[in-house]
Amino acid sequence: MTFVHVSSGRAAALRITAAVALTVIASVARAEEPQIRIDNFTFEPQTMRVEAGTTITWRNDDDIPHAIASSTRLFKSKALDTGDTFSYTFTTPGSYEYFCSLHPHMTATIVVESKTGRK
Repeated sequence: MTFVHVSSGRAAALRITAAVALTVIASVARAEEPQIRIDNFTFEPQTMRVEAGTTITWRNDDDIPHAIASSTRLFKSKALDTGDTFSYTFTTPGSYEYFCSLHPHMTATIVVESKTGRK
């Protein structure tokens, strides 16, 4: 077994580097979760297909508040200011229409498929 002596300054730098690496890894993992962007009175994408068990996050990038609501009252967010997010986990296959409860002309759909890809 070989031991390497590291000065306290270098050890601190290594700890900071490791902390930064873990932060980057965590943010990449979060970035892989499906996200719907709200901007200019639209949901992007208009239709999203996911597997059952997937959590979707809506992010308001518009400069006015929006609120997400299921047409069947399955889920509803509070009013989301710019930069706010709302997440919901879809567990049952099916088609889920939703809209902005503050601006009902804004509509979109989530299609949830079973793990095997069949509805």
